Amino acid sequence: MDYREAVARQVALVEARKTGKVKDTLVFTEHNPVFTLGARRDAEKNVLWDAQALAKHGIEVIETNRGGDVTYHGPGQIVGYPIVSLEPRKDLHEYLRVLEQTVINALGCFGLATARRAGQTGVWVGKRKIAAIGVAARSWVAWHGFALNVDGDLGPFTGIIPCGLGPEVGEVTSLEKELGTEKMPTKEEMKKVLAKEFWAQFDEYQTT
Repeated sequence: MDYREAVARQVALVEARKTGKVKDTLVFTEHNPVFTLGARRDAEKNVLWDAQALAKHGIEVIETNRGGDVTYHGPGQIVGYPIVSLEPRKDLHEYLRVLEQTVINALGCFGLATARRAGQTGVWVGKRKIAAIGVAARSWVAWHGFALNVDGDLGPFTGIIPCGLGPEVGEVTSLEKELGTEKMPTKEEMKKVLAKEFWAQFDEYQTT
């Protein structure tokens, strides 16, 4: 899906959730190649490719209002967009932990051990980042979400400093790179487990 179209659909769902026309919703999608800039100051400085290189790779740069720095979206990722009300707790920081734990638990179901890193939002395999997370909220309805690298080309990540984290912090990885093709779940299997884990974690967030 085109990234701008996905944002427009999210905005519509956020407004519908605010007025109670829809319930909490989790959307999965996969984007055309794009670099997105988060709300962090000077995020555009972490785009390394010039206009010619971007055109060569067919990658657009789009500003967005989610938290965080620059990241890449493209084929081979599962992008999850929960459109959910945070009214019961109004704790955006803790909600980020919900998203991290969702991915950690889901990957654990397929035999991959992952973890958080202190002070760095996302999910990691050792020093290798496998999922990026960034959210925004309107009237305590959260949107945006997580991007999990499942398979596909990781090359475009060389065109940015992912999430503003230099090579001394770690590199980007994918589920396929970590497990190998023979052990890979299908994307549909992965999405079913991600959905199950998200709703379990979100229910705990609401009731704790």
